Amino acid sequence: QVQLVESGGGLVQAGGSLRLSCAASGRPFSMYGMGWFRQAPGNEREFVVGISWTGGTTSYADSVKGRFTISRDNAKNTVYLQMNSLQPEDTAVYYCGAKYHGMHYQRSYDYWGQGTQVTVSS
Repeated sequence: QVQLVESGGGLVQAGGSLRLSCAASGRPFSMYGMGWFRQAPGNEREFVVGISWTGGTTSYADSVKGRFTISRDNAKNTVYLQMNSLQPEDTAVYYCGAKYHGMHYQRSYDYWGQGTQVTVSS
C-alpha cells in the first residue's frame, strides 16, 4: 500500500502561483511513477502531468504546458507541482496518483491522495 497526502492548495489571484506537494509513504517512493490530475465541479477528472518512476521523463497536458512544472524528490518521498500564471480555469481539486514502475504518460494509477483544492480568482 502507498499512502499519498497532498498539500499546498489554496486561493490565489489570476496570474499567481502555488506549489502543491504530495507526500508518499508505505513503499519505496522511487519505484513509483507519479501524476497529478484535477477535477473541476461538474467535470471528469483530467490528467495534468506525469513523471516516470525513473524521474527522467515528464508529460504535460497542453493546457498547462509552460506554466506548470512537476518534480520529484525521492529523498523526501515527495512529488511537487509548481503552478505559475494560474488562471480561473485552473480551479479544481488536484489529486496525485502513484503507480508502480509507472511511466510519464500513465493515465491509470494504483493509489490516490485525497486531493487539495485550488481556487483561482479573476
